Amino acid sequence: MHSLTADQIRSSFVNASKGEAKRAELPDLSTVMWEDIDYLGWQDARKPAQHYVVLLIDDEPVGLLLRGTGRPPSRKMLCAWCEDVVDGVGAASFVAPLAGASGRRGNTIGTGVCADFRCSRNVRRPPAAFELRTEDPALVAYHREQRITGLQERCTRFAQAVMKG
Repeated sequence: MHSLTADQIRSSFVNASKGEAKRAELPDLSTVMWEDIDYLGWQDARKPAQHYVVLLIDDEPVGLLLRGTGRPPSRKMLCAWCEDVVDGVGAASFVAPLAGASGRRGNTIGTGVCADFRCSRNVRRPPAAFELRTEDPALVAYHREQRITGLQERCTRFAQAVMKG
């Protein structure tokens, strides 16, 4: 992912009002390791139930407002984006208002994602023995690239579903 400015992020939201985008508490963008992430995700420090994700679709930033659905699940859950099994404390269910008139009427779409948006880190970690039973560097690199591509495709599909409204 390439670096984004605060203005680019605020103007990228497809399912938030201009006021919501303006009031969003952004992370410290100077500390973001842009080359190591597939999307930027964070929790609003002032509104703990509100989360944001910004990803690139056709090299254009697309921002999504997400809301936590309450308490974390009591058991392990498969992240829908990185497809990594994370413990109940690290996984969460989110809903995103749909874009446009449908979202203004209260329609949402849900997903289960790593609560701290660590998906980019998860897909880049070395594979566990049960995932890949080889130490061949070429196969390990191929496995990693497949996981990264899968993450990008799944979070893009979710964003596109939100944008369809």
